[in-house]
Amino acid sequence: MIGRLNHIAIAVPDLAAASAKYRDLLGARIGAPQALPEHGVTVVFIDTGNSKVELLEPLGEGSPITAFLAKNPAGGMHHICFEVPDIGAAAATLIQGGARVLGDGKPKLGAHGLPVLFLHPKDFDGTLIELEETQR
Repeated sequence: MIGRLNHIAIAVPDLAAASAKYRDLLGARIGAPQALPEHGVTVVFIDTGNSKVELLEPLGEGSPITAFLAKNPAGGMHHICFEVPDIGAAAATLIQGGARVLGDGKPKLGAHGLPVLFLHPKDFDGTLIELEETQR
């Protein structure tokens, strides 16, 4: 079902400082910050050539990243994202197999303008999984 690794997401307390470290110390190509109010985050993507790293900063008081950073003040890995060809079929298969889709279970548009879903970390060995539908 899953395709290639799309990105690894890292929650950070300061997006500008984290972006500067990746750019200045690692020589990474950094994208422009994107505010995603529906997800409660501002993101920056780092192109690694074969995948991406997504830096996440809280956007607003209701951000899910705020709680993560309260437990991990320096930041840390938040989730991994895999591509799937059909997010509806993937969700149906996962639910039938006992996995929990977070939120209302309906895909939302992600940072790339494509449908995404998140899967409960307790169902995947403590790791929050994001699925992103590939462009057709």
